[in-house]
Amino acid sequence: MSYHSLDADGVYVDAGPQGPGPALMGAGSLIGDHVHNLKGEHLGLIKEIMLDMHDGKIAYAVMAHGGLLTLGGKLFAVPWEALTLDAANRRFTLNIDRERIANAPGFDPAHWPDMANQAWSAQVHDYYQHPAEPRSGQS
Repeated sequence: MSYHSLDADGVYVDAGPQGPGPALMGAGSLIGDHVHNLKGEHLGLIKEIMLDMHDGKIAYAVMAHGGLLTLGGKLFAVPWEALTLDAANRRFTLNIDRERIANAPGFDPAHWPDMANQAWSAQVHDYYQHPAEPRSGQS
């Protein structure tokens, strides 16, 4: 199987246990995926995936919410651990009520926060009830 074997939705074509699929996916194939809560309500779209360059793990998915077709809306850094891939529906789920997204720590698309700031990170992780793990080399 070629790395470039994608279906019309940008998902890797299933080649059985040898290739990418729900257990191993390219970040680009996840950009634009919808995020729903456990009630099935639409919360937003994945706009970016942020990697922690110190430990090589995914730190956050940046989700757009609000506005017209997500234009003019806010962005939210959602801890990666708070999201669950729903491969059958080709989307993510986030265990949060839709009303809580409006109060979540978000930011304007033109003014991103310092996501490496430990105080900011703690605030975001606390909001989504997924405690932050110390970064490599930090206690």
